[in-house]
Amino acid sequence: MTSNDAALAAFDPLTAEAGPGLGADLNLDVILDVPVSLSLEVGRTRIPIRNLLQLNQGSVVELERGAGEPLDVYVNGTLIAQGEVVVVNDRFGVRLTDVVSPAERIKRLR
Repeated sequence: MTSNDAALAAFDPLTAEAGPGLGADLNLDVILDVPVSLSLEVGRTRIPIRNLLQLNQGSVVELERGAGEPLDVYVNGTLIAQGEVVVVNDRFGVRLTDVVSPAERIKRLR
């Protein structure tokens, strides 16, 4: 394990507490206003370009995910949670049903 690996393992991004070697006064205020992209994935599929070019209004594309399965929630392309679609005041939203642990999120960043 490198010193960088040890530092990442000692850091809890949700509480902003630092373990040994990171300093106890870590301040996340400098990054709190940085915008990130949040995206929800209903499902995926792979189709040949021939079929893609034949799509038109009313076409149905079958996805690999079944009905009723949770959506994947990504931040900047990294899976952070799964959830379900909800409607709030005539707008779509997502209710998180399973959140990836902070330690696992850090592992996926590498």
